[in-house]
Amino acid sequence: MGEGFQFIDIILFAMIAAFLILRLRSVLGRRQDNGGPPSDPFSRGPRHEPQDDNVVQLPDQSEPPDVDGEPAKREPATPLEAGFTQIQIADPTFDHEEFLVGARTAFEFIIQAFAEGDTETLESLLNDEVYRNFLSAIRSREAANETLENTLVRIRAADAIEAYMDGPVAFVTMKIISEQVNVTRDAAGEAVDGDPGHITEITDIWTFGRDTNSRDPNWELVATRSLE
Repeated sequence: MGEGFQFIDIILFAMIAAFLILRLRSVLGRRQDNGGPPSDPFSRGPRHEPQDDNVVQLPDQSEPPDVDGEPAKREPATPLEAGFTQIQIADPTFDHEEFLVGARTAFEFIIQAFAEGDTETLESLLNDEVYRNFLSAIRSREAANETLENTLVRIRAADAIEAYMDGPVAFVTMKIISEQVNVTRDAAGEAVDGDPGHITEITDIWTFGRDTNSRDPNWELVATRSLE
């Protein structure tokens, strides 16, 4: 009986040992399949440096990459570009290309309205000070019974030369080179100033302004000077 119980004990111990070995191999096998023993994310132990062939160099983030992945080299912004940027920050709807087109159109309307004495159009396009100056010239011409004939032959160039913010007010100065025929006639229709057969090249320096806090999207002519 004693030998029988010892034999059964040996068999039980052997089965337990086999079971433990199988469990141990099972655990080790899963760790190997996962690429190694799990690491402690909070451990402050030494880190294993990657091999050279596994290192991927990241681009320098100090400069944005261009389309080829190389760092893009930006030229310093000109004062004009910086001014346009300031205006766009104050008014996100501002587009300087659209502004240039609008300024050319406004130039045509204003010189035509001045020649015709169209004060209503001028009042909608000029600020108070410039409007008073234009109105004074129109009234003087009418008092002398004179008329102004203006023919805009073409606009040779219309370029922005300055842009800036003064508080909430945006300003853009344009240099407009045009070819015009201007003739002033008296009550009898005789030319008293200008030559109807002569085209004059005129350089105008006009400044437009707009309060970016205003809901009115229109710009006004706020300053003028001419260089013939």
